[in-house]
Amino acid sequence: MTLFGQTFDAQQLIALISLLALLLFWVLVLGRERSWTRWFRAWEAERKASRQAEGRGDQPPQAPRGPWG
Repeated sequence: MTLFGQTFDAQQLIALISLLALLLFWVLVLGRERSWTRWFRAWEAERKASRQAEGRGDQPPQAPRGPWG
């Protein structure tokens, strides 16, 4: 097979195909990771909004109690 004036034998062709498959795999993984991050941030914002609507909000941390603080 000839590509861009370079002749590829079977081993080089398999290596090229596997590299392209790996690149496609990582693009899919990156897309899923980004969508999961977006979902988690939206869930967290919704949770925080519902907590503030209930009146609890972000309460300051209480003073340390117990023998270890």
